[in-house]
Formats: sequence, C-alpha cells, structure tokens
Amino acid sequence: MSEKKTVSVETLNEYKGRSLAQETWRRFLKNKGAIVGMAFMILLVILACSGDLIYDFQVDITGFSADLSESPSLDHLFGTDQLGRDIFARVIYGTRYSLIIGVGSVALGLVVGLITGSLAGFYGGFWDQLVMRANDILYSIPNIMLAVVIVQLLGKSIGSLLVALSISSATSFAKITRAAVMTIRGQEYVESAYAMGLPTWKIILKHIIPNCLSPIIVQVTLAIGSNIISASSLSFLGVGVPIPIPEWGTMLAEGRTYIVSEPWMCIFPGLAIMFTVLALNLMGDGLRDALDPKLKR
Repeated sequence: MSEKKTVSVETLNEYKGRSLAQETWRRFLKNKGAIVGMAFMILLVILACSGDLIYDFQVDITGFSADLSESPSLDHLFGTDQLGRDIFARVIYGTRYSLIIGVGSVALGLVVGLITGSLAGFYGGFWDQLVMRANDILYSIPNIMLAVVIVQLLGKSIGSLLVALSISSATSFAKITRAAVMTIRGQEYVESAYAMGLPTWKIILKHIIPNCLSPIIVQVTLAIGSNIISASSLSFLGVGVPIPIPEWGTMLAEGRTYIVSEPWMCIFPGLAIMFTVLALNLMGDGLRDALDPKLKR
C-alpha cells in the first residue's frame, strides 16, 4: 500500500498566503529551460542597452589593411566583415533593432488584437463576422508576402517593418482574445457587473480582459521570436531594414557572398537569431506551464 503524503499546516498557510502572481512565479522558477531563456534575454537586453560602453567599437568604421576581413581573434571576437567592420560590435548593435522590431510589432498587434478580439467575442453577431472574416482574409496571405507588399508601399524603414509585422500579430491575438472572451462573458461576475450598472467598456477592461491574459502572455513571447525571424528574413531579401544598419538579417545578406571563404560573417549573426528565438520559446513554454491551472503544483 502506498503511504499517504501529509502536508503540514505551515505549508498550507504558506500556499494560501501567496498571490496568483507569486504562485505563477514560483512555478515558473521550477522550469530550468525557462530560467535559462530568461537569463539569456536579460543578458541580451543589457548588451543592447550598454553595448557601446562594454565594447568600444563603432559599427561603421572600416579598417585600412589590404585584407579587410579577419578571422575571429582576441582583438575581434567574431572577426571582421569585408569592409573591416567588427562583427561582434555589429551583432550587439543589431540586437537593438531586432528587439525593437520584435517587441514593437507585437505591442502594436497586441493592442489591435485585444480591441478587435474583445469586440468580436463579447458582442458576437455583426462584429464577430466582420473581425473573423477579415482575419480569414489575412490568414490566407503568407505573412512574408503580405509584409513585402506593405514595406514596398510604405518604403523601406523600421517603421514600415513594424506596421507590416504587427498585422500578422494582430490576427493571432484577435483569435486568442475572441476565444477567451467567449468563454468568460457568461460568467456570474460579468452579469453582476452588468447588474451594478457598469458600462460595457469598463466591464471588458476591468473584468474580462484581465481574466484572458494567460494565453495572451504566452502568445506574446512566441510572437516576438516569430517576428524577429520574419524581420531578419525580410532584411535578408532586401526589403527590410536598409543597409548599412547592422540588423541580423542584413548582416546575413551581406555575408552570404563570402560564406565559403569567410564563414564567420554568416555564422555569428545566424547564431544570434537562433539563440534569441530559442530563449523566447523556452520562456513561452515556461509561462504556459506556469499559467496552466491544470498543472498547478
């Protein structure tokens, strides 16, 4: 016979004393992969914000030797490119653009997706049909193709890239928000809020959206990684961040000609993209497990 586990009164009191955020954080810390991903992202943000102070290289200063490209060494940790520019400094500097594009496009998409998804899920009927049919149209167009068209219409710039990538993010957030709102709108506390005379917009903002945040938070981390890959892909194709801005996709495009003779020009920007997206996915998995009520422990 298996022995029954007993829980002390102190343990129960400690559990009861935790808030939802504290309990979620405790479960998140149990996921080693999520901790590694979070640590890497914190390091990346620190390097992006203080890279100029940590590593004294200017990204657009070229060398003066006959052979400008140099292999990785103590002087140039990631080597130099065809113009003698330090790749390590450019990778760090490019972190700013990748994070700005990834986070900014997701933030714009999140705002639009929350508004349209809430209206569709709460009111149904005409609003639901309008939002969902618009989503279906956008989903039928590949994200890269849609982004290429928008960037070509608005011109190559970081702002155009933010707008283009935010559209695909908004469709995902709208669907997630709509599904969550439809399961919550019939709850008793929503009906009680109506009975108290609260306006609809306040009920949505204060009572419905806060209870839909769990799946949305997880989608945010995954969408940032996806948009970083999309931005790098567009820059690689020549329709993203314009040269000479050292965005990771642009660095890959510049180095592909030299991939056989000087492979480090492509390897290190590619590794930066890979590890950043991997870290965000690990964080997303950890948040999903921590926020899932079925996995509470």
